[in-house]
Amino acid sequence: MRSRRKVAATAVDGCDSGEISEQLLLSSAICNGEDLGPFVRKAFASGKPETLLQLLRYFARSKESEIEQVCKAHYQDFILAVDDLRSLLSDVDSLKSSLSDFNSRLQSVAGPLLSSLDSFVEAQNVSNNVDTALQSVTTCIKVIELCLRANHHLSKGSFYMALKCLDSIENEFLDKTPSSTLKRMLERKIPEIRSHIEREVNKEFSDWLVEIRAVSRNLGQLAIGEASAARQREEDLRIKQRQSEEHIRFSSRDFVYALQEDDDENDNGGLLGFDLTPLYRAYHIHQTLALEDHFKQYYFENRKLQLTSDFQVSSMTPFLESHQTFFAQIAGFFIVENRVLRTGKGLISKMDVENLWETAVTKMCSVLDDQFSRMQTANHLLLIKDYVSLFGVALCRVGYPVDSLLFVLSKHRDKYHELLLSDCRKKIAEALAADKFEQMLMRKEYEYTMNVLAFHIQTSDIIPAFPYVAPFSSTVPDCCRIVRSFIEDSVSFMSYCGQMDFYDVVKKYLDQLLSEVLDGALLKLINSSVHGVSQAMQVAANIAVLERACDFFSRHAALLSGIPLRTAERSRRQFPLNKSRDAAGDILSGMLKTKVDGLMTLIENVNWMTDEPSQAGNEYVNEIIIYLETLVSTAQQILPIQVLKRVLQDVLSHISMKIVEALLSDSVKRINVNSITGIDVDIQLLESFADNLSPLFSEEGDKIQLKNALAESRQLINLLLSNHPENYMNPVIRERSYNALDYRKVVKISEKLRDPSDRLFGSFGNRGAKSNPKKKSLDALIKILKDVS
Repeated sequence: MRSRRKVAATAVDGCDSGEISEQLLLSSAICNGEDLGPFVRKAFASGKPETLLQLLRYFARSKESEIEQVCKAHYQDFILAVDDLRSLLSDVDSLKSSLSDFNSRLQSVAGPLLSSLDSFVEAQNVSNNVDTALQSVTTCIKVIELCLRANHHLSKGSFYMALKCLDSIENEFLDKTPSSTLKRMLERKIPEIRSHIEREVNKEFSDWLVEIRAVSRNLGQLAIGEASAARQREEDLRIKQRQSEEHIRFSSRDFVYALQEDDDENDNGGLLGFDLTPLYRAYHIHQTLALEDHFKQYYFENRKLQLTSDFQVSSMTPFLESHQTFFAQIAGFFIVENRVLRTGKGLISKMDVENLWETAVTKMCSVLDDQFSRMQTANHLLLIKDYVSLFGVALCRVGYPVDSLLFVLSKHRDKYHELLLSDCRKKIAEALAADKFEQMLMRKEYEYTMNVLAFHIQTSDIIPAFPYVAPFSSTVPDCCRIVRSFIEDSVSFMSYCGQMDFYDVVKKYLDQLLSEVLDGALLKLINSSVHGVSQAMQVAANIAVLERACDFFSRHAALLSGIPLRTAERSRRQFPLNKSRDAAGDILSGMLKTKVDGLMTLIENVNWMTDEPSQAGNEYVNEIIIYLETLVSTAQQILPIQVLKRVLQDVLSHISMKIVEALLSDSVKRINVNSITGIDVDIQLLESFADNLSPLFSEEGDKIQLKNALAESRQLINLLLSNHPENYMNPVIRERSYNALDYRKVVKISEKLRDPSDRLFGSFGNRGAKSNPKKKSLDALIKILKDVS
């Protein structure tokens, strides 16, 4: 193809050089296809549009000639091309005829082939249709088989497998199912079947919720029972240990013992008997249904409602009768929840279980506070406390904290002991009221073991011959049993309350029982029911035996509290029955003094101006000694030696005082040396009586104390019979020999002994003899003492 030839713009004739340049620029712009806008604007701006038009006309005329030249050149080429085409026309005609022949031959040959090809295509289409039909039938058969399998699983209750079949149908075949009818049926039935499975599973789960409540109660009772059995085994081990310690304590031989603990590995074996299969099945089905969170919430809410229902305490049934069911139900609930937490694979969270437990503990503490505040019987409170502590042990084994419950139990220990003290006060009052103030007769060894050895109140390790008459009455073992029961109940309440060392608490309440209740009851008995010497003596003997029993009580409390006996011995206090012991001694002494006062009235028969001193003692002292000897022979059978010594010391001191009072009596105007000598003989008889009691007293000091009880009368008689009575004024001698005398009494009695006419001391010398120096000494003593007074 020829390239386009560019023609240069020609200048317009008759134009100046400016117009020529303008024409050249315009021609160049048109030839190059540039925008003519600037030229137009310039022409109008200069006010010479005619010039622009003229230039354009010149350019057009210049191009006409060029166009003619081009056309001429192209025309020649066209004529040549037409000639060439005419020469080719004959060749085309021959080619056309050849092609027509070739086509005819091809049609004749390809006809049969085309018919065969049509048959093949038709057969292939049929085959494809058959394959498609077979695939559709196969798919439908698989779908129907899955439907049949799902129906079979549904009829067998295998909901999970049925759901898996439904998932397979829905995920693998539903979109590929060729049958629109079958597909519509599946689309309608699959949700219905899932809803049916959900309803059935929820029904089973609801049945399980009902069943698990009854199972939980039995489960809680079983767990608490196992905790009780374990505690009993611990108690048996402690008893064996205490018995071994007692053998070691009281035997000279060494005992070797070993404490074997039972194998507790299978303690929780009985707790495996509850079935969580329906729960886990429902959980698994809901997971398959993509309803896991919904089921978790549903489960938690239902269990929470059940727990709230378990908190209800019937006002129609006493809590003492219903407390075991109440706590067993809650224990079973949380044992089940603990198992679900450990094996449920996230069905319930640990935080949810902890929140439920905190709610339960708060409610149980509230119920216990309310019920304990209403109880007025210590035994009822103890029974509930024991069961609650066993509940705590059972729940602690599966990991639940029970400190709050134990704190509530510990908080009510004061009320429990107040009720226990009240019960013991009534029992002790009844035991004392039934006392006949008679020594207890024991006919068999088991009675001795039960009433004496059981409380370590024997005075000898040798078993006595039977029948055996004990020095105490039946009140003593009765009271000992009451106190021992108090200790055991107190220890039982304090045990398993979260406080390991509770001996001080038990000892405090034991001291309160002994010093307030028992001591007060004995004091009341002494002040109201003791009316004779024998009764007073029996009460004093009983208190002396109880004093030995108090040591046993302290040791028994220590052993039950699990502390060493040496610790209990270090913390032992003074005898807690001081008031009743002193009152018993005082009333016995008072009765004996009253009896002695009756015998001392015989001193009025003494001749204070006798001419001859009595050698065998005055009548009153002989009667007193006979009475005291009879008393001692009876009292030494029941009264401890120290009690007997104290009583005799009081009585002898009283006799001594009565002798001095007789000498001071206004009815005795004058006395002589012979009567004083007779009183000296009386005192010697009393001192001889005290000496005869020496076999009863093991210590020499006890004998001296008995004789010292007669110190006032003995020192007075010694002073009156002394040859140098003025020695009384010597402080050293007075402190050594006359420290029991009151100088006012000495003055008064000495004046009765002095004879103004000097006949009183006639026995010291003849009337016409020289003045008696003893009389002068006595006069001087009287004068000095009067001056002092």
